[in-house]
Amino acid sequence: MLDIGHIHRKEYEIDADRSEPIVIAEAPGRVHYLGEHGEPKAGLFLSSAIDRYIRVAVSPRKDSSLRFYAADLGERKRTTLVNLKYKREDRWANYIKVGIHIFASMGYPVKGLNFTLSGDVPQHIGLASSSAIEVAGAVALRRFFKVDISDDDLLDQLISANALFFEEHTNPIDYVIALAARQGEFLIVDETTLEISRIKSSISAYTILIMDSRVPRMGVEDELKERRHDIKKGLELLTQKKEGASLRDFVTADLIESMGDLPEEIRRRSMHIVQELRRVYDAEEALNKMDLPALSKVILHSHESLRDLYEVSCPEIDWLVKRAQEIDGVLGSRMTGQGFGGCTYTIIKEEAIEEYRRRLDDYERIFGFHPVLYEIKPAAGSRLVPA
Repeated sequence: MLDIGHIHRKEYEIDADRSEPIVIAEAPGRVHYLGEHGEPKAGLFLSSAIDRYIRVAVSPRKDSSLRFYAADLGERKRTTLVNLKYKREDRWANYIKVGIHIFASMGYPVKGLNFTLSGDVPQHIGLASSSAIEVAGAVALRRFFKVDISDDDLLDQLISANALFFEEHTNPIDYVIALAARQGEFLIVDETTLEISRIKSSISAYTILIMDSRVPRMGVEDELKERRHDIKKGLELLTQKKEGASLRDFVTADLIESMGDLPEEIRRRSMHIVQELRRVYDAEEALNKMDLPALSKVILHSHESLRDLYEVSCPEIDWLVKRAQEIDGVLGSRMTGQGFGGCTYTIIKEEAIEEYRRRLDDYERIFGFHPVLYEIKPAAGSRLVPA
C-alpha cells in the first residue's frame, strides 16, 4: 500500500517539520461467507473483515475549502462546508463527506480540511470498499477533533449520516464489521440487533481466495428487488400479516407443508431464507468445534440453494464453484456478493492453489472472461495509523 502520509504532505505541500497535525486511519473491506441473501432487515451473516484496507489522511487548511485527493486514481475533488452534499460527479469523495457531515452536525468546528485516500480493497465487486472509506474517514476525524465517542455511538452516527446524505437507508452490517472485527476472527452479525458473536478461525491452515469472475452484471437491482418482493409476499402469506413476524419463526417443514398455499417461486425463495439461517448457526457450530467436514457441507449446500432456490447465480459462477470443489485441498467454494456474476470465495490449502489457477485457464477459454484472483485472510477492523 502507498505511503499515504508522504503522499498527503507532498500533495498539500506540508513540510515535515511544520506543526500541522496529520491523522491517518484505515478500515477494512469485508466478505460474507453465508447469509448475504436473507430477509431484508432481519438477516444473519457469517462474515469477516479482510486484510485489504482503505486509508484516509486528514489535516487542517488555512482557508475554508474541503479538498480531496485519491492517490491511487490521481483524482482531485473539492467543496466547502456550505456546499457539503452528495454530488454524483464526486464519486469516492462522497463517502468521505459522510464523516464530515457527522462531526459538523455534532457541532465540531469543521473548517478547511485536506483529505487523501488510498487503499487496496478491490472496487465494485462487493467487498464493501465504499463503507471502508466512510469508516476510515469517520475514525480519522474522530481523532482529529479529539472526540470522546465510542465505536457503538460512531456506528449510530454513520447509519444516520449515510441515510441523510445519500437519502437512502444502507445496510449497517458493513459498518459493524469494519469497526468490530479482530484479527483471525469470523463474526456472526445479527441484522435485527447488530449484535455480534466472535469465532476464532479454525482454518488457519487454509488460504481464502476471492475470484472476480468478470461477468458483466446488468439488471441486478431489478432482479434483487423482485426477490425482496417475493420474500415479503411469502412472509405475509405465511403469517397472515401477523405483527412482528419474521422468517426466523419458521423451519423447513413449514415451507414443505405450505406447498400449494404459496406460489412455487415464492415458496422456493422463502425456503432459501429459512434454510440459510439454519446454515449460519450450523457453520458457527462447525467452526467452534473445528469440524471442517461439516463446514464444507454447509458451504456446498448454501451455494446450491443460491443457485436453485434463490436463483441469483449464473453458469460462469456455478462452473467456478464446481471446478473448485473438485480439487483436493479445497474445503469449500461458494458465490459471494449480489450474484448474477461477481465473485466466488474458495477456502483452499496452499498446495492446491496451483491447480486452482490452472483451471482458471479453462474458465477463460470456455467463457471468454479473464478472472482476477485475490488472496485474503480474516483481519482486524479499523484503527489509527502512525502519520
